[in-house]
Amino acid sequence: MKRVILFILIAWPVFAGAQLKIKGQVKNNLVQLAWANVILTNPEGNLVKGTLTKDDGSFDLDVKKGLYKIRVSYLGLGDWEKNLVLEDELDLGTIVLTEKPGQLQGFEVFARKKAITYKADRLIFDVESSIAASAGDGVSAISAAPGVVVQNNTISMLGKGSSAVMVNGRMLELSGNDLISFLKSIPAKDIRSIEVISNPPAKYEAGGSGGLINIILKKGTRNSWKNSTALSYDQNSYGLATLSNNYSYHKNKIGFSVSGSGTSGNSKLRQELDTDYPSGPWKLTYDGKQKEDKLSGRMAFDYDLSDQTSIGLQYQGNEQRPDSKDFVGIRIYNPNMELDSLLINQGERALRSGSQAYNAHVISRLDTLGRKISADLDYFSYHSKIDNRFVANVFSPDMIFLNTNQAARNVSGRRIENGSVKVDVEYPLKFMSLSYGGKLSFVKSNGEIQYFNTISGTAVIDAGRSNEFRYRENNQAIYVNGVKELNPKLSIQLGLRLENTDTEGESATLNQRNKNSYLKLFPSLYFSYKENKHHFLFSYGRRINRPDFAVLNPFRSYINSNSYSEGNPFLKPSFGDHLDFSHVYKGVWRTNIFFNLIRDGYGPVFSSDPATNTLVLTRENYYKEQYFGLGENFSLQLISCWESQNSIYLLGSKSKFINQIKASPENTAQLYLSTNNTFSLGKSTKLQVDYSYSSSFKKGLYEIGAMSGLNIGLQQSLLKNKMQLSLLMNDVFNQNYLKNYRSVVNGIRQVYSENNSSRFFRISLNYHFGNDNLTVKRRSFGNDDERKRTN
Repeated sequence: MKRVILFILIAWPVFAGAQLKIKGQVKNNLVQLAWANVILTNPEGNLVKGTLTKDDGSFDLDVKKGLYKIRVSYLGLGDWEKNLVLEDELDLGTIVLTEKPGQLQGFEVFARKKAITYKADRLIFDVESSIAASAGDGVSAISAAPGVVVQNNTISMLGKGSSAVMVNGRMLELSGNDLISFLKSIPAKDIRSIEVISNPPAKYEAGGSGGLINIILKKGTRNSWKNSTALSYDQNSYGLATLSNNYSYHKNKIGFSVSGSGTSGNSKLRQELDTDYPSGPWKLTYDGKQKEDKLSGRMAFDYDLSDQTSIGLQYQGNEQRPDSKDFVGIRIYNPNMELDSLLINQGERALRSGSQAYNAHVISRLDTLGRKISADLDYFSYHSKIDNRFVANVFSPDMIFLNTNQAARNVSGRRIENGSVKVDVEYPLKFMSLSYGGKLSFVKSNGEIQYFNTISGTAVIDAGRSNEFRYRENNQAIYVNGVKELNPKLSIQLGLRLENTDTEGESATLNQRNKNSYLKLFPSLYFSYKENKHHFLFSYGRRINRPDFAVLNPFRSYINSNSYSEGNPFLKPSFGDHLDFSHVYKGVWRTNIFFNLIRDGYGPVFSSDPATNTLVLTRENYYKEQYFGLGENFSLQLISCWESQNSIYLLGSKSKFINQIKASPENTAQLYLSTNNTFSLGKSTKLQVDYSYSSSFKKGLYEIGAMSGLNIGLQQSLLKNKMQLSLLMNDVFNQNYLKNYRSVVNGIRQVYSENNSSRFFRISLNYHFGNDNLTVKRRSFGNDDERKRTN
């Protein structure tokens, strides 16, 4: 495989057409404007090229010689236009946009970033534009992105299945609790934007049936130093406080940033599970108080070896201690619905987890025609350890002690390591823009659990309930991607990604080993057509959804003497074909139709034995499913001080069970809507009101109850915008959580609900200062937007 990659990099033909560069920088008074629109048209008024300004307000466009008209625009500011006769490289210098004349009396218009930007292959959500997202952590930032749902420790796109998550283009080899735990260690203040990529191009990983979610962390602005300090306090049933600081310095050839964050406090956990056995229902209630103590830090260093080549190092780490005190009560009824007994489980869990991520990269611009090569070397490790001590006692209905059902201590640990190397090449040709590259990735996951029976008062190891599981996964991939502009209106993008995967899972305790190997091709296709105010987009992609490491472990993990969870080492990956069609009108109204076909779909299955009243949670490849949906996304600005982002989707599915599971699939329609509204109450005051609603629906094995959430936030800027005070009431009516999650297997009905502090109040204070006018040497090349994505 290494030879194949090397051959591609060396042997690809070298041809290019002559291109000239237009560049400049956009400001409003002394403020650099990021995300301003820069549009270049020909004399007939047809679009030639367009772009958005970078964080420092700069932009550049590569075009051929000719006559053009350039227009720069920004919401709430007047447009800037100029006719150009392009015969050589052109630097437009500083372009100043001013407020529009003739504003409505009583209102003012202020420049601000767009909350949502649509591109051909992704949606970009600006985190700073959301009060709800900007003062929390990585989970709250992702949750606020349009069409992204975080429930039951799973991150997914609306109607499209679970999503893989990247940070700065680097895949996180984590899932479930481990992934949520890692994302909670990232302060939202460190996040610039969230990219929601439903059909990723060939250069990205093929994993994740629900596409990719890419977290883009902030970088320092060129030729400046800045410092930002944030303090926030959340109050739910308990309270927690977070303090973070971010410092960045960029001057001449050097870029450096460092940030740190610490959180201390507690959150409330609550879960409910009703199981209707023939002998009478069991009703479980879990209440927990979990610590949210964590520390995290990030450092990045970049150095320009020359105007063409830069190198860099990055580090990100965190440590967490989410200890908890748990109370589980199970009310056991007889067939006449009379309370028969109570099973009460009380315990304490000492948890510790952390991660370390390292990256070294080099980026080189080969010439002035846009040819670039980048190489990344990454290493990521994650570890967790749980020490769980609990006692389960049985009581009569009038709370008379009967016996001790179970007393035990579980000590478990996991360690995941991932090393990868990736090379990407951008190679514009005369007839198309070409990119290609390859990646090698190595994953190692080790887990163990020791079960000690303490019912006698002395800890005795139970070998039958102890286990050690090792998992290895090696992945080699190559890709090629081409973009062709057939004319100023129509462009096409084709991509092919070839991935070879070898896996091996071994249970040392059970003396069981399972190997798997597969070579798969993943094509992708995009069409883009622009006609005046209309933009039509079509995409197709094939994806793979690989099982999480933990669910491949065949061992049983006991919840109590009558309930356990077990993995499946024979679980196969599922594959999906995804089609997406969108029409965008004036850049503010988007109609979206999608269809997804999933084969060998897998997931959790709650099954119960009516003879023993035993509840078993397994994972199986049990379904084939079709997802489909129709959605409308639109932006409104009815008056200058009110900006509104809205979505409404009608979703459906059709499922078929492909194994001998004793259940019948059910499918109904789902209605989803959301509205995010920002009101500028003055030059320094912003009010945000967000609401979302999801109707109850059935899909395959499960039925999910209705959910709705109202969030209200207020932000006040102080000290000439150097300080922001924010207030947030999240989920005002406490209805935006997973509830009535129902399934019927073996004729036994289970209903599950989970509410982990959905409603809370937050107050946060952010103060930033710095210098945007460092004395620097003028250069024509910077690497802020050229960091390559790796895995």
